[in-house]
Amino acid sequence: MTDQSPPPTPPSGPGSPYGGQPWYPGPPFGWYPPGYGFDPNDALVTPPGAGLGGWFNRCGGALRRGWRQLLPIMLLTQVLPAAVFSVISLGLDPTAKWAVQAGPNASPALPDNFVADLLSLLVLLVGGSLVIGLVQAVGWAAGSWVITRQAVGQPVSLESALRYGLRRALGLWGWTLLVSLLVGVGICFCVLPGIYLAFALSMAGPVYLFERNNPIGRSFRMFHDRLGLLLGRVALVVLAVIVGTLIPGGLEGVVTSALGTDPFAAPGTAVVAVVVIGITALLALPAHLAQLIGLLVTYAEQRAHEAPVNAAGLAAELG
Repeated sequence: MTDQSPPPTPPSGPGSPYGGQPWYPGPPFGWYPPGYGFDPNDALVTPPGAGLGGWFNRCGGALRRGWRQLLPIMLLTQVLPAAVFSVISLGLDPTAKWAVQAGPNASPALPDNFVADLLSLLVLLVGGSLVIGLVQAVGWAAGSWVITRQAVGQPVSLESALRYGLRRALGLWGWTLLVSLLVGVGICFCVLPGIYLAFALSMAGPVYLFERNNPIGRSFRMFHDRLGLLLGRVALVVLAVIVGTLIPGGLEGVVTSALGTDPFAAPGTAVVAVVVIGITALLALPAHLAQLIGLLVTYAEQRAHEAPVNAAGLAAELG
């Protein structure tokens, strides 16, 4: 005897591919089993498909949670070194002495000790940049540690963050120098290659901190695997940094130029120059925060597109 009963209706629900039925309730949309390693409500990792709004929400959340620790870290490792370097550079700038020696009728002959003064200035600029880069690496590592741990509710303190930053700074500094060298060489070739390298290597720092393996190669792969997504996020960070640094830098240049060729020749103008440099360095603080938070949240989003990941896993990778 042939069975004429209708075939069973395939089970369905929000957790199945067939639609919802009350007798087969599935888990709500966006639910993932424990241990899966991906949470659409993660405080740090923007889930695939969340778009630019999800990225902005996580950047804002990182700032709201961590500003009490991030502000002193950025002040100590970014703002203060930049201000000190600007003051020293302005005070030792030999162009004022060259202008005095040239007099009203500029002579085609080079000023006295021109080569020695120029070499001294180059040594100051290069050496100062290297030292500042090392101090900045402390801040990037410390800030990344704070943001990542706070995303999973782990305790943080300024002292612990700076200790972590000191421990990881040398390696991060070395990779940053290599990236800067590559970008600089690229800029020498019609600028565009340098811009390309700056974007393609933008994830090298976070890759080193979290993965400790092949930062340059991994950054290139992330950039080319999700070109539009990473290009858009990094472009927003670059725009924030340009706006946040050009305006204070322009203001500093205008004021210090008005103080004469040698602002440190008199106590009054020297005080004004130092105060202006300090204020303009402080005005660049939002740009430092935007760079740190924006690149870190972008890196976490790139990792989510590669495999399930969450803030707890990233915090464990930092060590």
